Amino acid sequence: MSASVAEPTTGHSGPTLIKSDLVILVGGAVLVVLAGLAHFQHWNSVLAFVLSAGAVTMLASLVGRSVEQLGDRFGPGATGVLQSALGNLPELFIAFFALKAGLVDVVQAAIVGSILANLLLVLGLAFLLGGLKHGTQHLGSERARTITVLMLLSVTAMLIPSLAHSLHSNADKHEPGFSVIVSVILLVLFALSLPFSLRKEANQQSTDLHAEPPRWPVGLAVGLLAVAGVLAAFVSDWFVIALEPAMDALNINQFFAGLVIVAIAGNAIENLVGVQLALKGNSEYAFSVVLNSPLQIALVLAPLLVIASQVFGLASLTLVFSPMLVAALLLVAVVGPAMTPVQSKLAPTARVAGGAQLRVIARFPLTS
Repeated sequence: MSASVAEPTTGHSGPTLIKSDLVILVGGAVLVVLAGLAHFQHWNSVLAFVLSAGAVTMLASLVGRSVEQLGDRFGPGATGVLQSALGNLPELFIAFFALKAGLVDVVQAAIVGSILANLLLVLGLAFLLGGLKHGTQHLGSERARTITVLMLLSVTAMLIPSLAHSLHSNADKHEPGFSVIVSVILLVLFALSLPFSLRKEANQQSTDLHAEPPRWPVGLAVGLLAVAGVLAAFVSDWFVIALEPAMDALNINQFFAGLVIVAIAGNAIENLVGVQLALKGNSEYAFSVVLNSPLQIALVLAPLLVIASQVFGLASLTLVFSPMLVAALLLVAVVGPAMTPVQSKLAPTARVAGGAQLRVIARFPLTS
């Protein structure tokens, strides 16, 4: 089947695949093949790590593009939930295989790093670039308030096991079980929040939120989502296998690898799609995608990993974080609500966000 290549048009009669679509499809296929060869042919560990990280990023971009093509059919709330849920699949796979390899510190740092990267760095970039191009950005007051409250609740719940550990309470002796209980509560909270997230607002105008009509048929978008998800599972395994020798070769410790490298590679969708949507002027879509990602990491990804580590006999993952990671989560709880006003010109906010992210990263030594 051939696909014409042209610039996007404003009607449904334009080409199905444009140049950027083909770049993602062809680039992703090439990187997946190269990552597979590097894994099975035992290439240099650093090269294998870079190729697998690039493949994860391209697969994440493919998922993001597919969900973007479904956006007009669901609205910004449902699209943000779907985008974030599928966008976190690579990170879920990476964390699962990392636990299988016993890299608990990498997984804990990646969870916190992903929340920081999305809520501070990526949101700040979307604010800054969208504000510079389109002026004042609008989040939607009710949705922004709800996400902020859920983020505060989830971060607070995640910190309770760490607080019990630091105070040497009776629960300190039962950290795995206590963490599982908190994880179940977080999953229930997520399930209760879904009806609101999926609901379309009464005054929502789809044509105002999305500059272009979807170019892809539903079958094509769903099919590419499925293919990207399956490939992400394999590539994530290769990524983790190459991670340990690459860390040794580059003299990088587990905290830095999780907080920076894994967090960035596993959240490529929000890094790219959220900023792209803000640049297109689709601010409500952009902020729904970016804000839903850290929320789902706290409410879904982290709890699932805690439970999976106990059920599948992996290295035990608990919600007891190191003091520096606890400080980072507290930063999220304090800065997060301040970064979600209904309207903002947002360049100062972006600078605050970027500075906060860099200060947290700087606290972690690069090497062991």
